[in-house]
Amino acid sequence: MSNIQTPQAEKILHTQNVHDVVLEDHYFWLRDETRKNEKVLTYLKEENDYMKTLTAHTKELQEELYTEMVGRINETDLSVPIKDGPYYYYTRTEKGKNYPIYCRKKESLDAPEEVLINCNELAEGKKYFSLGTYEVSLDHKILAFGMDTDGSEYYDIFFKNLETGEMLEDQILRTGGTLVWANDHKTVFYSMLDEAHRPYQLHRHELGNSADDALIYTEEDDRYFLSAYNTKDEKYIVLYLGSKLTTEVHYLDGNDPKGEFKVFAARTQKVEYSIEHHNGKFYILTNENALNFKVMVADANDINKENWATFIAHDDTVLISDIEVFQNHLVVYSRKNGLKAITIINLESGKSYDIEFPEAVYTYWASSNPDFNSSILRLTYSSLITPRTVYDFDMNTQEFTELKVYEVKGGYNKKDYETTRIFATAKDGTAVPVSIAYKKGLNLDGQNPCYLYGYGSYGSNLDPYFSTIRLSLIDRGYVFVMAHVRGGSEMGRKWYEDGKFLNKKNTFTDFIACAEVLIKENYTSPEKLAISGGSAGGLLMGAVVNERPDLFKVVVADVPFVDVINTMLDETIPLTVTEYEEWGNPNDKTYFDYMRSYSPYDNVESKDYPNMLITGGLNDPRVQYWEPAKWAAKLRELKTDNNTLILKTNMGAGHGGASGRYERIKEMAFEYAFVLDKIGA
Repeated sequence: MSNIQTPQAEKILHTQNVHDVVLEDHYFWLRDETRKNEKVLTYLKEENDYMKTLTAHTKELQEELYTEMVGRINETDLSVPIKDGPYYYYTRTEKGKNYPIYCRKKESLDAPEEVLINCNELAEGKKYFSLGTYEVSLDHKILAFGMDTDGSEYYDIFFKNLETGEMLEDQILRTGGTLVWANDHKTVFYSMLDEAHRPYQLHRHELGNSADDALIYTEEDDRYFLSAYNTKDEKYIVLYLGSKLTTEVHYLDGNDPKGEFKVFAARTQKVEYSIEHHNGKFYILTNENALNFKVMVADANDINKENWATFIAHDDTVLISDIEVFQNHLVVYSRKNGLKAITIINLESGKSYDIEFPEAVYTYWASSNPDFNSSILRLTYSSLITPRTVYDFDMNTQEFTELKVYEVKGGYNKKDYETTRIFATAKDGTAVPVSIAYKKGLNLDGQNPCYLYGYGSYGSNLDPYFSTIRLSLIDRGYVFVMAHVRGGSEMGRKWYEDGKFLNKKNTFTDFIACAEVLIKENYTSPEKLAISGGSAGGLLMGAVVNERPDLFKVVVADVPFVDVINTMLDETIPLTVTEYEEWGNPNDKTYFDYMRSYSPYDNVESKDYPNMLITGGLNDPRVQYWEPAKWAAKLRELKTDNNTLILKTNMGAGHGGASGRYERIKEMAFEYAFVLDKIGA
């Protein structure tokens, strides 16, 4: 290794004065919005070449991991068909092909298959492919679908006549991805992005009339994102405007696409709400004077807020995440005791009950349930050791019908594994949930390799779901762990509030506490502990490795948001202004000082760091590629150890990494090989 030339980024001093503080940035030159600067591209290529050289000896292990990861998935597979109107819609995959094929059958599953789109054909010849919107008109005759072919998250929308199989001439380019159909089956509403990559406009398009798209709404406040959806009963089209703290809903009769959207309730700072419609009533999910949200009801002909009535009162111990309205039932999705829950309310009798799940640590996902009149709720259940299982739940009889267990090839037996939940004690005494999975027979002797994953931002929840990929570590003796740190909403909305703004450091100290309890309880040791996180979870990695580098052997930081101060001070960077309501505005000195105290890039020091793998995406619109690049360069400059540090930049992708299931598996095989190489099995 001594003969390998380590990339050295040129140091060019760039300074700015903020709040009478001089910020020095030697690697500011790596920032290039055009992605065409030859000096920058050459440097990134040198880093990639260095990465390939340093990991060449793991190539055989990467191939071994890739083969076993692919070997566990059913490469040719079929989703459980969902009945919508006269059709059964489903996707299927074929061996050797990266992308799904979208299909349907009419009236019966024994009917001939109709292929709507084959994403493999759409992706042919492209380095990157992502399917965006996929919406069939309400009469099932026209398909609208969006494509992103470079990872930039701009979507071009196309239309296909499903009766003739022909593509329509209508095309809508570089959209924000949102699209909804009106009830006339020929009008769509779609979003457009501003220069900061924020969905800020809603447009109307009538098929066959491309020259006359109408601008319906422009959101001028840079903090708000715009999206749209149909109510489940298809009565209304909803325009949803949301910042991190505040929302506002406008609504339009779905039968009158050229009518005017009306404001449901004017925005009030720090008040969030959303609506659904049912038989002349609106059900409103809101956090107004209700930190964990409550459900209100209003007559459709009298939606004045003073006339809203409480349908489900606020509960300090239960966070209501969402509601779904059926003809006879209201489904309430919530979180209790750190786990997801479902309550079913019979809208005729008013009686309610909670669905019971079979494991102590689990999760679920609500599936598509397009039939408003149905009494069947489709959902997918999983745990850290239970493969995805699709159920139909009869809301009248309270009975589950198992429809599909996603097969794990190669002889997986759930009985060979265990899952449990323990609690870490945070710096301030808070109990932090920790979900754990491992193979039976584990000795708690402190010598087990461990892979600890975390996120903890935006109120997003890290739930204990099953992954066949993960088995490549667990079957090699690893303890796999999820840290449910503050900044998510696992324990309620307060859990989120206690991990943002001037409380953000709780996220980092919680994670450190989770690592410490794993060591204290003899699950692992610092020499056997790998940690991982991506995006805002990459910020988490950067912060904890600055604070406690001695705790970890390996750090994997995917597309990490680590240059917090420079990014949040620059309003020209996509999404910055909207992020003020998550991190704070550094133009306020209080927030500036707090951010600067934890920003990973600004707090790199001359000391030993663990082995580190840092990834980025050249076309990433969420975390610009220069954040991981600058961080890696500064770490190279200051770190005092001989541990491995590599930067891996995907030159043809964005925030989510490579597209296509096989390419994504290759990336995971690479990351796992890095961990195994440094820690062993």
